[in-house]
Amino acid sequence: MASTRTSTKMFYLGFLPLVLASVLCFAACTESAPGPSSNRHAQSRPAANSDVDSWCIAKPSTEEKYLRNNIEFGCTQLGVDCSPIARDGSCFYPNTTYAHASVVMNLHYRAAGKHAWDCYFNGTGLTTTSDPSVGDCIYEL
Repeated sequence: MASTRTSTKMFYLGFLPLVLASVLCFAACTESAPGPSSNRHAQSRPAANSDVDSWCIAKPSTEEKYLRNNIEFGCTQLGVDCSPIARDGSCFYPNTTYAHASVVMNLHYRAAGKHAWDCYFNGTGLTTTSDPSVGDCIYEL
């Protein structure tokens, strides 16, 4: 009977690290991303990187189909005006999908509050502290 209790205790103790890791992961994930009922566009807290200038751009290695998805998504978001990438817009040139996606991604990043998750774009976004503006295309902070 004592060996059964010992083996049962050992069985449960084997799961303890897994349970602790799950709890810690859940706590970290829920703290670092907005909840489903949060309104990211109307937050009163300061931006996450308010003391450092930052922009959101597309990762250079991103496939074109994902860049197009980012443009499509970003242009449908509240506070994002995609007119700069239109044919007569200030950011039409350079006329590449990468450049247009970077402009839209940064517009979304700004409108949503400049939090790390606002530049995620399914792993295709990248925050930078180097101003990505080119010629007449100015990436606003």
